[in-house]
Amino acid sequence: MKKNYSLFGMPEKIKYCTKCVISNQRPNAIIEFESKNTFEKQGITFENNNICSACKFNEIKETKINWEERNKQLEILCDKYRKKSGYDVIVPSSGGKDSGYVSHILKYKYKMNPLTVTWAPHLYSDIGWKNLQSFISVGGFDNVLFTPNGKLHRLLTSLAFKNLLHPFQPFIIGQKMIGPLIALKFDVPFVMFGENNAEYGNNLDDNFKPEMDEKFFSNQNIENIYLGGKSISALLKDNEFNLNDFTPYIPPKLEDLKKKKIEVHFFSYYKKWDPQESYYYAFDKTGFKPNTERTEGSYSKYSSIDDKIDDFHYFTTYIKYGLGRASYDASQEVRCGKITREEAVSLVKKYDGEFPKKNFKAFLEYINVNESEFWKIIDSYRSPHLWNKKDNNWKIKEIVK
Repeated sequence: MKKNYSLFGMPEKIKYCTKCVISNQRPNAIIEFESKNTFEKQGITFENNNICSACKFNEIKETKINWEERNKQLEILCDKYRKKSGYDVIVPSSGGKDSGYVSHILKYKYKMNPLTVTWAPHLYSDIGWKNLQSFISVGGFDNVLFTPNGKLHRLLTSLAFKNLLHPFQPFIIGQKMIGPLIALKFDVPFVMFGENNAEYGNNLDDNFKPEMDEKFFSNQNIENIYLGGKSISALLKDNEFNLNDFTPYIPPKLEDLKKKKIEVHFFSYYKKWDPQESYYYAFDKTGFKPNTERTEGSYSKYSSIDDKIDDFHYFTTYIKYGLGRASYDASQEVRCGKITREEAVSLVKKYDGEFPKKNFKAFLEYINVNESEFWKIIDSYRSPHLWNKKDNNWKIKEIVK
């Protein structure tokens, strides 16, 4: 095997977008139910002149999409589902800036009655819990806080860290499942998520789809659903759990959704998505507050701050793909015109890959791993085309310029 091979199927030649600071190492999409061996991910698509697909779509948002027409489509959609009594729409909501923005707009501008539903973080941060309570009391929302089986969720998170270096995989799956599952439970035929992840660099065509892809609901086979790098069937054989314990992680049946005529939409299709503007809006309308200190690994104080182990999700993306939280934050803010590319480069060089030491002990305890084992696992996922080791120290080979 050649010396500089890519461990996860990413392009071996590293390229950086000439408009933002993302590289072609960003996975095109998260494979929700990935096994230990499914690392055939392709990097984010780059257009002519090394412009990433996220920046390309941003140009389209600014010049080619008729947002007034999209707003009319949203009004028609809300009119279709608005009720005289009961809940009109399910909104997956953490109480953060983005879901606060979506929930408040739907309730107070479009006169919908949302039931907001929260998939609980692994370990609530103080500011995360306060923001959820403000979201409910200041914003004025009914809310269901769904906390999955703690014993199972810890196991899945630990396995995801060990087998995939993706400790957030079980959380991300649950976050996507909970809206449609609650819609079925409460018989509400309309679910509204915030942004489509295609905003940040998945297949460009995905941005033009207002609804979640039906493929997400097409697999209920426990032989083919992988959590933490193991199939559910294998997990049932190896542990004391039963199939019912996995209910929140298994997609609802597509035929059940169709039978109840449930539609799952993305708000970002109808409104031009700008996370920083969402922050200003949520701060004003739902009592959302930023953290008192910047997030380790980045320069911001208001993005993804409700979970104590969130920082390790971004630290592991830095190890696997050479892209930490500062790269993601800065790229998004360049696209939205909040900072220049030069400023973004400086911020990435300063903060990307910073180790999240504040909650390190809590993370180790949560996944039942000691510090020595942690670093052994981390180092095993450093791709040779991204990392060099010299004098027992690891150094990333190429950084953004």
